[in-house]
Amino acid sequence: MSPRVLFHVQHLLGIGHARRAAMLAAAMQREGLDVTVLSGGEPLDLDWGGAAILQLPWARARDQSFKPLVDANDRPIDGAFHENRRGLVLDAFARVAPHAVLIESYPFARRAFRVELDALIAAARARQPAAAVLGSIRDILVAKEDPARSAEIVARVRRDFDAVLVHGDPALVPLEASFPAAPQIADRLRYTGYVAAAPPPAREVPDTGEVLVSAGGGAVGLPLLRAALAARPQTALAHRPWRLIAGPNLPAADFAALADAAPAGVTLERFRPDFAALLAGCHLSVSQGGYNTLLDVLQARRRAVVAPFARGGETEQRLRARLLAARGFIQLVEEDALDQPRAGAGLAAAIAEALAAPPPPALGLALDGARRSALAIAQLARERLAA
Repeated sequence: MSPRVLFHVQHLLGIGHARRAAMLAAAMQREGLDVTVLSGGEPLDLDWGGAAILQLPWARARDQSFKPLVDANDRPIDGAFHENRRGLVLDAFARVAPHAVLIESYPFARRAFRVELDALIAAARARQPAAAVLGSIRDILVAKEDPARSAEIVARVRRDFDAVLVHGDPALVPLEASFPAAPQIADRLRYTGYVAAAPPPAREVPDTGEVLVSAGGGAVGLPLLRAALAARPQTALAHRPWRLIAGPNLPAADFAALADAAPAGVTLERFRPDFAALLAGCHLSVSQGGYNTLLDVLQARRRAVVAPFARGGETEQRLRARLLAARGFIQLVEEDALDQPRAGAGLAAAIAEALAAPPPPALGLALDGARRSALAIAQLARERLAA
């Protein structure tokens, strides 16, 4: 019998959380675990590696403020919504009877879904023998300004979590850089390395001369894409082809406006399945600073300009980008430099600095986080199966 894992995932705005979760689910399947994913966000076309997907009534953030959260009909979610999902989560737990429960982000984030998550944790603890409970978080968390909230997180981890998988490398950034209370749960933390997609084949890729501008999922990428169009004629790369990848979540009206504004020599696309290959051959990458995007950019080892998303209280992209810029991996341009009307000048200046800088150094960070996470989960799950 294979150990069973129930994996709760809730993405709200971008696709980064879901993409990382899909890589984790696929790695767990390869490790011989029987994985069921409880997906609480809008359905996405991702490769979950053969894991079973149970789609919950989905919720998303209406905009970058993350308030309010809305359902599939764009209505604010309410108590009835949460109670319905709570029942569905508990039904799934009873059917799967997992040996391990993996919860993405909670209790560090996703408090809006605590009705179902608290019930899931309680069910895992009540099972005989108890199912292992693990958290899954990225390398950098959104800063918590309320000390009471940090204390609450620490207490919850110590009481109910067997381990928290930190998908990062402390050689770049330890968790305490964004969560100062991390030393209080040091015995629960397991650094897995970064959960990165497989890089392109290890060979010399010719420079295509292309400038590749990518906006991740696209939900908050419009300022960067507009700035790229404004910056192009102000750079030494104006004669080169530029490719803008807007992302699946950029609103249709914004995509149409960009298409109308794009001059000859600029290609605008929603999505490219060969994004990693495009990066490997590009002359320059311009992107936001999301977890997955930066890992793709860093593995490509091309000169890169990064404009981290930092609105709505978000801090993680800015911290990660600043750390990487300090080490010479990327050229940083702060998001407020993308504001109109100076957006083109600010981005053009950052592009000039990136072109003048030495080529980026070898990364030297652990990038096998999916495999190492799967091994850690498998160990706990197999212990519960044998109990």
